[in-house]
Amino acid sequence: MAFVDNIRDVSDFVLSVIPTDPRWQPDREAGDRMAAMLRRLAPEADIFDVDWHERITVVDCGDNLERITCPLCRGPIDPYWYGDLLEEHDAGRFDDLRVVVPCCGGQTSLDALDYDWAVGFARFEVAVWNALWEPLDAATLESLGRTLGHPVRQILAHI
Repeated sequence: MAFVDNIRDVSDFVLSVIPTDPRWQPDREAGDRMAAMLRRLAPEADIFDVDWHERITVVDCGDNLERITCPLCRGPIDPYWYGDLLEEHDAGRFDDLRVVVPCCGGQTSLDALDYDWAVGFARFEVAVWNALWEPLDAATLESLGRTLGHPVRQILAHI
């Protein structure tokens, strides 16, 4: 319950559910079914957003982001580099997630970087604002994924 207690110190808490594959997008019927499931789980939500994005879009963790680590050299990546990259790409919208990391000069993918807290990239997102609940458990995520027709993950943001 500590997680729920701690979120009272910030402006907004957003729980987003996205497909595990950043390029995958459901049809409207499947997306609406999963959104309806989430609405039943969080009827007290302030805002409930369902978005089909034209391009791969960052789903970040807001103020939760503590550090980013390179999957190639395990070195730290400056969060300002990441922020500048998002600004350079139409406010976090991408056609391609490949990137050359500043720590070792290697090529990897933005979705392969190790973010503490989780950051995601997606063309479909359901965001639930201020529902004041704990993170979804594995069984709930599995059920949402079956309803959507693709495995899902969650991103927890403080904004």
